[in-house]
Amino acid sequence: MRRFLAVALLLSSVLACGRLAAQEPFSNLVGDTSVQPVAGGDTWTVPYITWGGDVATFMANGGLETKPGSNFANSGLKIKLVAGDDFPSQVKNYMQGKSPFLRGTMRMLGQASEVLGRDPRTKPVVVLQLSWSAGDHIVARENLKTLNDLRRAGNKVRIACQQGGPHVGLLYDSLDAAKIGKDEVEVVWVKDLTGANGPAELFRKDNSIDACCVITPDMIGLTGGYDAKGSGAEGTVAGAHVLNSTRDMSRSIADVYAVRSDWFQANRDAVEKFVAGYLKSTQRLVELRRGFEDSQKLDNEYKQVLTMSQDIFGKDVLPTLEVDAHGLLLDCAFVGLPGQIAFFQDSGNLSGFDAKMSSALDLATGWGYAKFRSGFEPPPWNYANVAKLAGVKYEQPKTGGSVEIGNGEAFPGSDLLDDRTIVSFTIKFQPNQPDFSADRYGAEFNRAIQAASTFGNAVVVIRGHADPTKALIDMIKGGMAKGTIKRTGQSPKFRYFVSGRELDLTQTPTVVRLIESGAFETSEFKPRETVQAALNLSLSRAEAVKKELIGFAKKQNVNLDASQLQPTGAGIAEPLIAKPANFDEALENMRVEFRIVRVPAETLNESDFSF
Repeated sequence: MRRFLAVALLLSSVLACGRLAAQEPFSNLVGDTSVQPVAGGDTWTVPYITWGGDVATFMANGGLETKPGSNFANSGLKIKLVAGDDFPSQVKNYMQGKSPFLRGTMRMLGQASEVLGRDPRTKPVVVLQLSWSAGDHIVARENLKTLNDLRRAGNKVRIACQQGGPHVGLLYDSLDAAKIGKDEVEVVWVKDLTGANGPAELFRKDNSIDACCVITPDMIGLTGGYDAKGSGAEGTVAGAHVLNSTRDMSRSIADVYAVRSDWFQANRDAVEKFVAGYLKSTQRLVELRRGFEDSQKLDNEYKQVLTMSQDIFGKDVLPTLEVDAHGLLLDCAFVGLPGQIAFFQDSGNLSGFDAKMSSALDLATGWGYAKFRSGFEPPPWNYANVAKLAGVKYEQPKTGGSVEIGNGEAFPGSDLLDDRTIVSFTIKFQPNQPDFSADRYGAEFNRAIQAASTFGNAVVVIRGHADPTKALIDMIKGGMAKGTIKRTGQSPKFRYFVSGRELDLTQTPTVVRLIESGAFETSEFKPRETVQAALNLSLSRAEAVKKELIGFAKKQNVNLDASQLQPTGAGIAEPLIAKPANFDEALENMRVEFRIVRVPAETLNESDFSF
C-alpha cells in the first residue's frame, strides 16, 4: 500500500495538551460570539485544512494569495487562503464576518449546526464537495477483530478520538454499522488530532485504550501498514491493526465548502466561479497524480504542485514530495463534476447530501454537540453551466461502485473471510423457506443497502448457512451400519469412536473432513450428499436474498450496485451450535449472514473521480 500520508494537524494553542473529560456542546468550544456582517473589500478570506482536497484550491489560486494566470485570477477572484485546522475558530470567524466560508466535513458542519443555525444570515449553503476521505482509520488492539467487538459486556470498550474533529463522523458511522450506541462504548476525547496529545500517542501509552481514531501516518506508526499488524518493534504496538478505514468505508467523510446564506445571496455568481475554478484545477491535479503513478517520474508541473503543498503545510508535515506530498493526494478521493451531481442532486444516493446532512444532525443532537436540529442548504447550481465555466466536459455520474471482483469468483475464500470482515449481521429463516420477503426483512435489507453505500470500497458478502443436524445423523447411522463408528454409553450421553479415537461432534471442521472421506457412506445413508445438498441450499438462499435486495432497492428508487453483492454458501461448515440438542438450537444455524469485507488492493478498480 502506497497511501503514505504525512499529515500533522496542529491545532491552535487554545486546544492545549491533554484529554477532555467529557463531550462538550459545540457552543462551548466557540464561546460567546455575535453575528456581524461579512467584511467588505474585493478579497475573500477562505480557510483551508491539511488535506489533499485543499491542494486543488492551492492550484486554483496559485498559492495562498491569488496569482496572476491562476484559475481564480482568470475568473476575476481575489482570495487569501488561511489555515483553518482549528474548526471552532473557523466558526467564530465565520460568525463575526471575518470570512464567509467554512471548510470542513459534513459531520463537522453538523457539530456546529446549532451555532450556525441560530441566525438565518449564517445558515450554511454547502456549495462544493471536494472529496471523500480514503486516509482515516480506527486502529484497535488484537482482541478486537471486527466492529461488532466494540460492544463488550462488563467494561466498555474505550476509544480515543479528537474532540470536534473529522474522526467523530468516522466513529459515528462505525458504531452505526454495528448498531452499537454511543452509551455502549466509552469515548475518550482528546484535543489534538495527532502528535503528543493525540489519540495515537494515548493508545500507545495507555493499555486501557482499546482503539483510537487516527490519520494515516499514525496508523502506519501503530500497525506498520494498512494490511499489517504491529509487532511491538520500531514504535508499533503489538497486535495493533486497522479495525475500520475510510479506504473501505469510502463514503463516510465528505469534505465540503460552505458559505454564509446572506453573503451567498449577494455573491452567487462569484461563488459559482469559485466552484468552477476548483473543479478545473481538480481535473488537472488528478491527471498529474495519475501520470506520476503510471510513470513514477516527477514532471515539473506536478513537482511544482507538490512543492507548493509542502511550502504551505510545512516540511514537518510533508517531509518529502514523492512519498509524503504525493501520499497526501493518494488518500484523497476527488469527486469532480460528476460527484457534485451525484452528491447534491441524485435522490437515490444514500451517501448524498440529504442523507449526510440528516446523519450529521443525528450525530450533533445525539452526541451532545447541539440541542436542536438546524440543517444546511444545497447549492442551486446548473451543473451544465458550471462545466462550461470550468472548461470541463459535462457528464452525468455513472451508477455503480468502484469494486470489481476478478474471474467471476465470489470473494473472498473462507480462509480469508474472518481476517477481512469489518462488520457483520444476520437474518434467520425457517426450514425449507424458499424466499425472503422485504415485508419481513425490510429493516435488515435497509441496513445492507446503507452498508453497501457507506462502505463503497468493500464487498457485501451474503453468506448462506445450513444446520448440520441431518448430516450428523446420516454420518452416525451410516458409520454404525458399516462399523466405522463405535458407540458406547447411554442416551443422551452417547460417546462415538472412529478408529479407536473419540469423535467430538462439536468439532465441525473435523466432522466435515471425515464425511468427505466417504468412510460412512451406505446405500441408505449418504452424508456426503447431505453435506453437498446443504451447501447448494445455502448458496441458493444467499442468491435469493441478493435478488430480493436488488428488487427492494429498486422499489425504493435507491442506488445499489449489484456487483458489490457477492452471494456465497457456507453449508454446514460454520454452525453457531455445532451439535444442536433440539429444534430451537437447529434454527439458530439456519441463517443468512451479511459481511462487509475488505477487498485486497489489487482487486480494486478505482476511477480517477470517486463519487
